[in-house]
Amino acid sequence: MSGKGGHDLFVYGSLQEPQVLYVLLNRVPDHVSAVLSGFHRFRLKGRVYPTILPDGTREVTGKVLKGITDDELKLLDEFEDVEYDRNTVEVVLKDNSEKLQVDTYVWRNKDDPDLYGEWDFEEWKLHDKEDFVTATKKFVEGKRLPEAKTRIDTFKTFFKQDIENGKTLDS
Repeated sequence: MSGKGGHDLFVYGSLQEPQVLYVLLNRVPDHVSAVLSGFHRFRLKGRVYPTILPDGTREVTGKVLKGITDDELKLLDEFEDVEYDRNTVEVVLKDNSEKLQVDTYVWRNKDDPDLYGEWDFEEWKLHDKEDFVTATKKFVEGKRLPEAKTRIDTFKTFFKQDIENGKTLDS
C-alpha cells in the first residue's frame, strides 16, 4: 500500500538484510519488525532465497520497509521477477501491535515441487549472505547493460559456478 512517504513493503527473506537493500536501492529504508499471520516461509530447492504462501495457520516474521519510492518499487518488482506476485497483506508491527496494510511478494506457483521446510534468516546470513550480495551486485550492474539479464538469469549464472565448484545452494 502507498503511504504518505511512498510504499510500505513487508520483506521476509534476503530483503531484510541491509547490505542487500543498499546494493539494490543505494540506501537502507526505515524499517520496523512485523509479523504476517496465516503464511508459511518456505525454502526452495536449488535457491538461496525463500518464499511465502498462505497456509492459514503459521506466521512469518520480517520487516516493513517504509517510504519505498515508485522507482524503488519498480526495481524491487524486477528483482523479484516473474516468480512472485506483489500482493497486499495485513501485518502486525512487533513494537506496538499496530495493524498495517502493506505489499509483499508471494510465490506465484503454489504447487511448486521445490517448496520445502522452513527458511531461516540467521542461517542464511551465515551461509549464503555473502554470495547473495555479490550476485545482487551483478544483477544491478547488469541492469546498466543494453542486454540486461533478469534476476533469475543473473543468479543462475552466478550460482551455477558454485554448483560446478561443488557447493550446494540449499546449504
